[in-house]
Amino acid sequence: MQRQLNAPLKHGVAAADPQPPERPDWTVDQGWEAYSAQDHGVWRTLFERQRRLLRGRACDPFVQALDDLPIGPDEIPDFRRLSDILMARTGWQVVAVPGLVPDEVFYEHLANRRFPAGNFIRKPHELDYLEEPDVFHDVFGHVPLLMHPVIADYTQAYGFGGLRAKQLGVLDKLARVYWYTVEFGLVQQADGLRIFGAGIASSALEAVFALDDPSPNRLRFDLERVMRTRYRIDDLQETYFVISDLDELLELARIDFAPIYARVAEQPELEPGSVLPEDRVITRGTGTYHAARHPAR
Repeated sequence: MQRQLNAPLKHGVAAADPQPPERPDWTVDQGWEAYSAQDHGVWRTLFERQRRLLRGRACDPFVQALDDLPIGPDEIPDFRRLSDILMARTGWQVVAVPGLVPDEVFYEHLANRRFPAGNFIRKPHELDYLEEPDVFHDVFGHVPLLMHPVIADYTQAYGFGGLRAKQLGVLDKLARVYWYTVEFGLVQQADGLRIFGAGIASSALEAVFALDDPSPNRLRFDLERVMRTRYRIDDLQETYFVISDLDELLELARIDFAPIYARVAEQPELEPGSVLPEDRVITRGTGTYHAARHPAR
């Protein structure tokens, strides 16, 4: 697995020459009936592994939502059934896309409470790493917390924020906020640190590494600090940021980011594993994992 430092968060199309979509919003039919026995088998393997690993690791709202949604081990979920329950609870729906979509399409969907989920699933030899998010990452990792009102509002606000950030030319700064919350965020519960980020929840390696390994830093979330911090897109994270509870995200959904972008633009960017004197450190990592993998850094 090659190291990629500060690579862009891939909402946009990865292919050099993508085929034009049949629909302007890039949605497609999920094609649930076309999934093969192998596809459902891969889902079962991933689901059972993650459900076992996440006991005592995932935050309580995530665990509860898995019980409340039609997401189980037997088959890839049907987006229509998911959307019926999500719509009734938080006004969200899941729409199928063939893979990564252009940034503006992604943000437009989120701003309208539509979560674009890949309708394909990885192959049996790709269980531990896939460059493009598939139906397991998108549905198992992201959809459960869309049942939570705070995450539902926060994700919609990110959609509006993304459209504005793209116009302002600061999309990389906002993408870091998404990366370190929705994808790789930790939350402090009364009984300890817990996972709420989809990138951790859907990964067997990261679900253990993020909470149990001594290597990574675990720092208290600070918005400007996060906007300055690069990330690793195809390796385990060097730093995880911790929010005090999910309600903390409500404030991020309400504030005007424009003056924050201006302040951040005047400050130096930070490496993924850096720790500053002013950081509120929960766990100061040893850094041994990344030092062993990248000794020449």
